[in-house]
Amino acid sequence: MGALPQIVIGLAVTREGIPVRCWVWPGNTSDMTVIEQVKDDLRDWRLGRVITVVDSGFSSKENMAYLQRAGGHYICGVKMRDGSQQAREAMSRQGRYLQVRDNLRVKEVRLAADPGRRWIICHNPVEAERDLARRTQQLETITAELDRIAAARAADAAKAKAKAAQQGKKKTPKPMDAPHRKAECALRDHPSLGRWLKQHPTTGRLSIDATKVKAEANYDGKYLIATSDPDLSPGDIAVGYKNLLQAEAAFRTMKTTLDLRPVYHRLDERIIAHVLLCWLALLLIRVAERRTGQSWPVINRELGRVHQVTLSGPAGRLRQTTRLTPAQAQLFKDSDVAMPPKMSGLEPTE
Repeated sequence: MGALPQIVIGLAVTREGIPVRCWVWPGNTSDMTVIEQVKDDLRDWRLGRVITVVDSGFSSKENMAYLQRAGGHYICGVKMRDGSQQAREAMSRQGRYLQVRDNLRVKEVRLAADPGRRWIICHNPVEAERDLARRTQQLETITAELDRIAAARAADAAKAKAKAAQQGKKKTPKPMDAPHRKAECALRDHPSLGRWLKQHPTTGRLSIDATKVKAEANYDGKYLIATSDPDLSPGDIAVGYKNLLQAEAAFRTMKTTLDLRPVYHRLDERIIAHVLLCWLALLLIRVAERRTGQSWPVINRELGRVHQVTLSGPAGRLRQTTRLTPAQAQLFKDSDVAMPPKMSGLEPTE
């Protein structure tokens, strides 16, 4: 799959999740090019005060500087574990959290070394419990595996000692350690478990890195946001960043529900047309969800039960729609779509 041609798709989404514009670029398009075109295209709409929300992948200094042109501002996610001095300093600052929602608390931090930006630390207590439970489970798995390796190594050593005594040897031969080393290497290189381990330089044995565990606990349920806007409240900044999830949900819908991929086209105009059709379908889905208050799977399931059958007889033929349930009729009403006729397509016999 990696050798196949790639494309980059961009969506402009309202805070309610309505997709209002779509872009398509070649797969090798740089982030800076994407940022510049999106900002320039939206400027033509003569919008008022524009605040662009981006994730940490677009948070380079060049991108942020371009988003501030013509009075614009940005809200961007910041990687807490990237080792940057600013992120470490922001996360180490003390202060009280402000309750925004049941599952969201925020704390604003100002850095003297970066006066042009405001830093918002967000904390989700529910997500913090998930992080703790996930880490506890991983540590229990690591402990069990280390105990198993140690027990197997001790058993092999005991066997080697017993064999040496049986053969009358004064010196116990060194047991085979390769299988245990292999198990330790597999544990150390594990994509999710290896991060909690440290290897001792003298013995080469593995153990849980207590310092790393303690440091990681400080990040439970937290994420870091930076913004150039001087007026928004910390709560509005956090909620604005969470609205980025609406765009991510739109991409997931295009990839799964609408089966955007794979694209069986070679010509640029046909590829763009394919993406635009998926975007229009996504627009209809989101509008239907907003008007009915129901999710698309519910709407699709209910309306998928509406059928039209063709009846034939001596007098002719006609098409009849199955009787609508109250739930189906309400979906048509809320969507402002005309009810399907009970009878249609009458073709009398000549």
